[in-house]
Amino acid sequence: PHDPLMAWPEDIAKYEGKYSGGYEAIREARYRRQQEMGLIDSRWKLSSQTCRPWASLSDEEKKTEERKMEVYAAMIDRMDRNIGRVINKLREQGKLDNTLIIFVSDNGASNEVVTLPESYGEIGTMTCWTSLGPDWGNVANTPLRYYKNFSYEGGICAPMIISWKNGVADSGRLSGFSGHFIDIMATFIDLAGAPYPEEYDGHKVLPYEGESFLPVIQGKDTGREKPLFWEWQHGQAARGGKWKIIRQGKNSPWELYDMEADPSETENLAAGHPETVEKLARMFSEWKTRVSVTKAHPHIRKNL
Repeated sequence: PHDPLMAWPEDIAKYEGKYSGGYEAIREARYRRQQEMGLIDSRWKLSSQTCRPWASLSDEEKKTEERKMEVYAAMIDRMDRNIGRVINKLREQGKLDNTLIIFVSDNGASNEVVTLPESYGEIGTMTCWTSLGPDWGNVANTPLRYYKNFSYEGGICAPMIISWKNGVADSGRLSGFSGHFIDIMATFIDLAGAPYPEEYDGHKVLPYEGESFLPVIQGKDTGREKPLFWEWQHGQAARGGKWKIIRQGKNSPWELYDMEADPSETENLAAGHPETVEKLARMFSEWKTRVSVTKAHPHIRKNL
């Protein structure tokens, strides 16, 4: 779901009153629930709270914030049921068992707030543009730090769900494989046995950066071989093995996190491992040079 927050009244009604406990209570409850379900273990520490204290809000503000989450939950509910309709149609057609379904978000929850002067009416209706905002964004990213547009895990980490009865080994298994959207094409090429073109329109094609996660689907959690890199707005990050460097602001010092021991990024280890920071920073610089627009196909450069 994305702003504007708009949903059917009957869907919103299902969630009325469910978020009256406020930011801290919902965040703590989600954290406990994640642990109980086995989605996270003790390594996943609850990051520092950035949402406002719920008690500091006026009654009117609380009412507005509750409504935002009621509508947001209703949007998720409707999306979930419509995904179910697609799955049921595949089942009716006898195609479900051999259909690979990948479900993933494009980023962590958002803290963005878009305000339109022509917006009016009640939150959730089609005339009212409302954003979830940074407070519920912090709750939605439990237990991670920050949100969309940041290169911390709260901005770039999202769960991926894969369903494929004929191909997934050990249904219901959780994998710690660190993937990226660039891996999806690599996986499809691997799955289809299709060749990757070496030339296009008379120009040499750069090798794709992705890594197939088909072995992970098949139950072979061997870990990632290729490093990963990110850059968006003011955020930059690189990950190689268990180590991740990140900085929010291109003149800021790099921070370093051990993602195996501290996936919530709560302890900056840069001071104790300068050689690791230097190595990953050099790899980031090389990657940025390699994929810069000056290296792109002439047609792409012209249109950019």
